Order: sequence, then structure tokens, then C-alpha cells
Amino acid sequence: MSYIMDKTIKKVKSAVRDFQLIDNTQGIMVGLSGGKDSITLLYLMHQFKKVSKYKYPLAAGHVGMGWDTDIAPLEKICRELDVPFYYEPTNIGPVVFEVRHEKNPCSLCAKMRRGALNNLAKNKGFPKVALAHHMDDAVETVLLKMFYEGRMDSFSPKTYLDQKDITVIRPLVYVPEQDISRLCRLLQLPVIENPCPANGYTKRQDMKEIIKLIEKTNPLAKERVITALKNLDQAKAWKSIE
Repeated sequence: MSYIMDKTIKKVKSAVRDFQLIDNTQGIMVGLSGGKDSITLLYLMHQFKKVSKYKYPLAAGHVGMGWDTDIAPLEKICRELDVPFYYEPTNIGPVVFEVRHEKNPCSLCAKMRRGALNNLAKNKGFPKVALAHHMDDAVETVLLKMFYEGRMDSFSPKTYLDQKDITVIRPLVYVPEQDISRLCRLLQLPVIENPCPANGYTKRQDMKEIIKLIEKTNPLAKERVITALKNLDQAKAWKSIE
């Protein structure tokens, strides 16, 4: 437990340093969907606050999708961590799948969820939103952009949204998904079931399978993609924030 925790905290610290993600003055709301990534991010942000020089206000925000989901486990872990829990009910799920019948629902759903979370953070006085995108997500996004859009790019570890006056940060960008899964299991963190009908049947899942094949010949493939992004001058989103 100690090894994997120390290893993960070290990677979070590196991301915070490289992209200047955190300071002492701006409160952070973690987007808490209830999946393994977001619940682990919340725990790590709580632990990082204890061991680092940064003493930021921390909260968790959950966007209800309009389905019957039991969020009691999320409320419980937030109480145990002494982290405020905020809930924003929406009808995003029914709108995307039952009203609009989207053939490719993930993009619209993610956009709507992020908008609701940003509004929640803004209304509660938290100028930063932390999302649980990790190393695998970044690499998968690179492949998606290349194969379907013909360009080399990924999401940014730090993005300022001027219309909302919200800064979005991704402290897990250097952390592999397998480390998150292992840490979540060891800590016995509460994970709630994903009710999304598209779960496991997306283009991103296809990219996961491609990466597994590549890693059979090069186990460091994901790390090399991250390095390429950092070194690529044209990848504006991956330039370290000055």
C-alpha cells in the first residue's frame, strides 16, 4: 500500500509542478462521478493536501445524470474525508439517449456534464475543477485525434475557461490507469456502477485495445506518447504553463 501510494503521490506532485496546477488560494472542486478514477482522485487530492506545501480548500461535486443512482456511498466517503459534497441534479442521460437518440453520445454527454460541473463549482465558490483524466486517457485521446481527425493532440493538463472564469486541472495525467485501479482496490474506495448505456461500447474502448496490443512489443509505449506530447512544439495544450 505504502509503495503504490507514494509512487502515485509522486506522479501527482510532478504534474502539479510541471503545469502549476495548484496554489494555496484557489479552492478545488473534484468532479466526483463515482467511478474508480474520480473517487481515487478525490482521495489523492485529500492526501496531497496533507503532505504538500499547498493547503487549498477542497470539495467534491457530483452531477446527477437523471438516472436512479445511489450516491450515498459518495456522500459517506466525503464525510469520512471531511470534504464538502455538492450534488447537481440534471436530465443529461435521458436527453442524450431518449430525446436526441445520439449515435455518438459520448461527446455531447461529456460536454453537458462538464458544463454542469463547472456551473456547480462556480456557484459554490470554487474557481478550480479537478478532473480524473489519467495517462491512459491522454494516450487514447491522441490515437482518437490521429485516427479520426488527422491531427496530433490531446487534452490539456490545465485549461482556463474565460467565459466561466474556471480553471480545469488534471492532476492524474502522469498516472497510469492500472495504478489507479490497484490503489482504489487497496483502499477499498466506494465505486458506484456506471449506468451509461454506452459504457464499454465506445471508440475510446477500441483505443484501449489497440494500446494493449502495442504494449506487448513496447511496455513503455504510453510513457513515450506522453513524452512526445511534451516535446512537440505544436502541441500547444501540452506546453508547461509559465
